Amino acid sequence: MAAPRASLSLVTPVWNGGTSGIRGLSRAVDPEGSQWKGRTLLQFLTHRFYDVEAMREYLLQKQVLKVQQKNRSFAYIKERYGLYIASAYFVLKQGGAVKFQDKEWMRPHGRGLSSGELWKLQEVPIEAVDASGCAINYQGLDNLLALKELQSLSLQRCPHMDDWCLSRLYQLADSLQELSLAGCPRISERGLACLHHLQNLRRLNISDLPAVSNPGLTQILVEEMLPNCEVLGADWAQGLKLGPEEQSRDTARSPIPA
Repeated sequence: MAAPRASLSLVTPVWNGGTSGIRGLSRAVDPEGSQWKGRTLLQFLTHRFYDVEAMREYLLQKQVLKVQQKNRSFAYIKERYGLYIASAYFVLKQGGAVKFQDKEWMRPHGRGLSSGELWKLQEVPIEAVDASGCAINYQGLDNLLALKELQSLSLQRCPHMDDWCLSRLYQLADSLQELSLAGCPRISERGLACLHHLQNLRRLNISDLPAVSNPGLTQILVEEMLPNCEVLGADWAQGLKLGPEEQSRDTARSPIPA
């Protein structure tokens, strides 16, 4: 009868969450030997597999809700302090940085947001946003797309930035001059094709995009699509395949090893 008690006592530590739940899981079973312990734990996981799946689903849902929470609009701040303050608060809250016109970059610090400085800039437009590594998604872009004076936007390494998000950037076409999408894992050729609206772009970084199947060809197409823009692709042209004539010419120029 000892084994059933052990299995029953294991259910609570798993659902209490955190690493303490994992430690509680190992402490709940007190076997006489390591072999008995391993067999009992395996039997428990086998009998409680549904609980493991339920826990996984719960954690995934919790993660989604967390991202949604981070991308909400601060309507009450916008009503009281205006668009620029609400947008800056959104970016700073995510750990990014903003630059108001003729001001220094403003970044969050360990003690919280520099709200005392922020509230004084209600009438000052935002000209640059650095949201590198932030959890901005399709919904969260609502906090940035109304910034009609925005000239520079960095979205590099944003894990939730995808092709659908890029399809919304046309709303910044009149002002945006610099855009960085480097290292965004979910951006593909389809999303980059949406950037044809941004004819005022002067600098675009599309390097290190793992979802792009043919980086070299994609960079060439983007350069043709935005002729006045400097496109950075981290030596993507080296990924292009040489034709027969180029291959033979390249071979002729290569020294023959001794």
